[in-house]
Amino acid sequence: MKRTIILFGLMLGLLHAAIAQENEYRTLFGNRKISHGAYGALTFGYTSIDGRDALLTGMKGGWIIDHRLTLGFAGTGFMNDLRFTDKLSNEAVNMAGGYGGLLIEPIIAPFSPVHIAFPIIIGAGGVAFVNYNWWNYDNYHEPTVWDSDVFFVIEPGVEIEFNVVRFMRLAIGASYRHTSSVMLLNTNQDVLHGFNGTFSLKFGKF
Repeated sequence: MKRTIILFGLMLGLLHAAIAQENEYRTLFGNRKISHGAYGALTFGYTSIDGRDALLTGMKGGWIIDHRLTLGFAGTGFMNDLRFTDKLSNEAVNMAGGYGGLLIEPIIAPFSPVHIAFPIIIGAGGVAFVNYNWWNYDNYHEPTVWDSDVFFVIEPGVEIEFNVVRFMRLAIGASYRHTSSVMLLNTNQDVLHGFNGTFSLKFGKF
């Protein structure tokens, strides 16, 4: 009987403590308020495609969770003159293409003036051979697509970010583009695999 009374008293004590601390509810991840933000960015880069220099331009952006993780979208396109004369007989063609998808970007030490981010793009894209002179402003005509294909892509990278002002960051980085096999005439299936050097201007609430 004595043990029952003691046990009942302990239970009442624990219940009282739990009620008294109701406003101090904690979780495994802490009880501080999580901050949210967002940004949009213009990205410029250099890569090599099938042994030729290529300029990359793109846009990306997303929702920033607690300053340390961005979830969003990114897209990149080939912008310069990738001319080929060895793909089709008696025809010069350009390689045109782009890709985009989900952006996942962990950020390390975001409050430091200089810090590191690890962007990863997971998505899909397309690439095609088009006739070389379709963009000639003196004699414009609709491009002729000689061959094309679609592909899946994953592009992990690393960026050094500089907090220029509160609403702007500058990022310099590198990434590696890995795609599924690309089936184009007289072209290696891994033609789009390669390293990128990138430069980004980010604007938003960080």
